Amino acid sequence: MSDCIFCKIADGEIPATVVFEDDELLAFEDVNPRAPVHVLIIPKEHLSTMNDPGPEHETLLGRMMLLASRIAKERGVSEGGYRVLVNCNADGGQEVFHLHMHVIGGRRLGPMA
Repeated sequence: MSDCIFCKIADGEIPATVVFEDDELLAFEDVNPRAPVHVLIIPKEHLSTMNDPGPEHETLLGRMMLLASRIAKERGVSEGGYRVLVNCNADGGQEVFHLHMHVIGGRRLGPMA
């Protein structure tokens, strides 16, 4: 999608601090981190929200979850604890309409609203 900031990051048009990349997924540091560790994981395929993946995306979504765990281990937050979060649509807190997963940790996280 031509006006999607995450698609532009995936295409290399906008710089990002990349922590993982393969043919399907990209993980990069959040530019406005909410904690010492705040990494975003996106599929390179544009999917607007969590409502959009179908059965054909089952493996992709599973890979995103496994990558979240890997990043937490690599960043040293897996033992202390971390949060994996996907916001869906405006009322769910989604601001960028390209499916993305937050991996957040490195400090004690408060309760969710």
